[in-house]
Amino acid sequence: MADLQATLDSIYSDILPRVGEGKVADYIPELAKVDPRQFGMAIVTVDGKVFRVGDADVAFSIQSISKVFMLTLALGKVGEGLWKRVGREPSGSAFNSIVQLEHESGIPRNPFINAGAIAVTDVVMAGHAPREAIGELLRFVRYLADDESITIDDKVARSETQTGYRNVALANFMRAYRNLDHPVDHVLGVYFHQCALSMSCEQLARAGLFLAARGSNPMTGHSVVSPKRARRINALMLTCGHYDGSGDFAYHVGLPGKSGVGGGIFAVAPGIASIAVWSPGLNKVGNSQLGAVALEMLAARTGWSVFGD
Repeated sequence: MADLQATLDSIYSDILPRVGEGKVADYIPELAKVDPRQFGMAIVTVDGKVFRVGDADVAFSIQSISKVFMLTLALGKVGEGLWKRVGREPSGSAFNSIVQLEHESGIPRNPFINAGAIAVTDVVMAGHAPREAIGELLRFVRYLADDESITIDDKVARSETQTGYRNVALANFMRAYRNLDHPVDHVLGVYFHQCALSMSCEQLARAGLFLAARGSNPMTGHSVVSPKRARRINALMLTCGHYDGSGDFAYHVGLPGKSGVGGGIFAVAPGIASIAVWSPGLNKVGNSQLGAVALEMLAARTGWSVFGD
């Protein structure tokens, strides 16, 4: 652990000549403007030490990584009852596919593909106006990171609202199968805002630390979820966290993780640390190209893979 900064520095040196690889998510206009020549990485250990390199303090759009925090909130509200409305299996399809949803009668395959995350958002909205549900998520993430400066980027939320036609289709499809309780435009309003959460690598690693520490945040002393629930969220991240690239990520990296099309990846080394990496250029399945490479290097150099060193 003492050599962790040196390990991060060596990964950064190896990544630096490749910075700019991949393609930014240009189907969301605001994300298309992001300079791909950026890379940051932060590690927060369960004993409270923080290690960082590169652009680790630059805020970026966490996009689908927000689904981890919404899933945590939804499980807190309805517990195992959530699985009546969304599955727990890898999809093997694109994150915004409608084909599988039709085949499976409006029950999304897992909570991390778009349809599943929209269903989870609907659960979190119970008893709330849309604005209140957005506020609940923002308060929760600030609480987890112990950082009141975390915000939602309204420009990104607007950009997604104006272009998210496929998500509108997914939500209407689920509504037709009675798997959404709230009006589609209300649910999507919350969903687009949650995806527009703006955080740095360090903030993200701090916010997700409870998943590395059996459900409690060792830096604040707050208990967030039970050890059993933390374990199960990690299991879902390992099997479903990278869309149809999840098996490949497990094979190469071997850590529970969740990616987002903003170029971020959040990962967990259970009992050891939480990790966040950001590089905006994406690979063909929508995951950060260099983020995945950096995490593979980290797992190889530390022996942190859950499958052994």
